[in-house]
Amino acid sequence: MTGTDEAEAAAIAADEALYVLTAALLTPAQFPSVLGDDYPEACTALGLGPYAQGYGLVLGQDGAGARWTVVIDDVSLVAVAIASWDCGMEYELSPDERTIVAALPGWPLELAVQAPNLPDPHDPDPETEGRAPLAPPDTTEWGPAQRRLGADMVALQWAAWREQLGDDAFGPAPQDATASASGEGGGSGDGSPAASRAPHEGPATPAAPDEAPPVPGNAEVTETHEATGDTAGAASPAPDTDAAELPGTRAELSGVRRALAELRGYLESAPPVGRVRSAFAPGDARTLRADGPGWSLVARTDDVAFVLLDECPGDVHPVSRGTELPALLEALEAMAVRPS
Repeated sequence: MTGTDEAEAAAIAADEALYVLTAALLTPAQFPSVLGDDYPEACTALGLGPYAQGYGLVLGQDGAGARWTVVIDDVSLVAVAIASWDCGMEYELSPDERTIVAALPGWPLELAVQAPNLPDPHDPDPETEGRAPLAPPDTTEWGPAQRRLGADMVALQWAAWREQLGDDAFGPAPQDATASASGEGGGSGDGSPAASRAPHEGPATPAAPDEAPPVPGNAEVTETHEATGDTAGAASPAPDTDAAELPGTRAELSGVRRALAELRGYLESAPPVGRVRSAFAPGDARTLRADGPGWSLVARTDDVAFVLLDECPGDVHPVSRGTELPALLEALEAMAVRPS
């Protein structure tokens, strides 16, 4: 910790009371995904080094109402506070001064709350603090931050999204697509996606919107089409990974294929820590979350996967299990980082 950081930390801890509004974990297995595709990228967004044990982020206001983010190295303290709040219990989060790593002006996350009886939240004067205040990533337009938030929402409300998709929502199996398609655009029957499809007409409105609230960006499950003789969306088979149903346009098709191929590449060359994370799921399953340049994936180890792409604003693309996806998910689960 630099001398400047120590001075800022002391000012917050000793001279100014911090009115805590919320907290978040910043660890290899759990970090605000809006900040980056992996743990080191999320740390960089806050000007922190990727400390292996991770950090706790405490967001609040000082006595003048200014926004502050206090970074501490007592991860367990923050984890207990978050768990207590999630259970509806009161918990006074008061970090020990010795655990403070840095006191950063601003908030890296969007908050819709403020401390009572204080001025409205505002950033400290950057000239006084010597650095620009933290600010949440821009999510007004679809892009990496919005895409990752969308994947968070799909993971959080998996059951609602999955219920929209029956077993027939992924279209015909590759071998069936071959039989119904004319020309060379059909599936190969060897685990490759069926490339021949009706022209893609954009996302479909869910039959029951309240069953699956839209993710940020109004993402919806991609409309499915039966394979036809139209070869406008044809593309070369995806390497090794089965996806019986993929979006219809060439950009979407190649984007999902690219995401699946890069995931397989993670098994051969380990990505930055936090790119593949594993979390609790009902039964014996796990929820897998993976990110890469331009894409995010959410999957259950005993079920299907969903892919979101930067180049497809607001679309969530389902990928069926087929014959290859289960093995891929199992291998990713084995290498994924888990919460302690």
